[in-house]
Amino acid sequence: MTKPPARVPQRSNARSNRERILATARRELGLNPDITLEELARASGVVRRTLFGHFPGREALLEALAEEASDALRAALPADPAPPGASGAEPESAERSYARFVLSMWTVGDRYRLLLALARRDLGVERVTEILSPARSAATAILARGQRDGVFHTQLPAVVLSAGLEAMAIALLEEVNSGELEDDGTHAAVASLIAAGVPEKQARVVVDEVAPTGGAVADD
Repeated sequence: MTKPPARVPQRSNARSNRERILATARRELGLNPDITLEELARASGVVRRTLFGHFPGREALLEALAEEASDALRAALPADPAPPGASGAEPESAERSYARFVLSMWTVGDRYRLLLALARRDLGVERVTEILSPARSAATAILARGQRDGVFHTQLPAVVLSAGLEAMAIALLEEVNSGELEDDGTHAAVASLIAAGVPEKQARVVVDEVAPTGGAVADD
């Protein structure tokens, strides 16, 4: 009996093309939000027909990027620390929790930044807010806990402080992309803790404790 033609390589090529298009779109849209799909196809190394076979229009491409960003952000969120009294474990301090949060979000910072850049004109504020809501809620909860514990300042409500720290992190990402700053997230984490009210020396110690191996903060 004649075997049917193998289709796996075709599916593999299609998946590879789709991933390459999305990766290129993340990079190019971050540089030029007005780039056309034809220009994206050329930058991705595929013909126009291939790109439109995966994404029939700009809206479909942006929604795919939004879904990808949503999955990446959720996966990057650090696990919730043990609640007070759980199995006799000491709860993680708010300082450590927030440093861990910033370091985790830094790994998907380009997706975060792209979503904010496309929010108003393309995806819509409501859609972007929906995607970013888990990360923003986590940050606000940690900051509120730190304010109650007396380790973060109370000059601003936690939700407002969270929004300000998010804006600062995005600005630092922009500086990394422009080549003005080199950072694996540790400097951003220290700066965020300082902005939240933690003394600089303590902020450095905390980040050194929670940063991955090799991410120690150098003294300036």
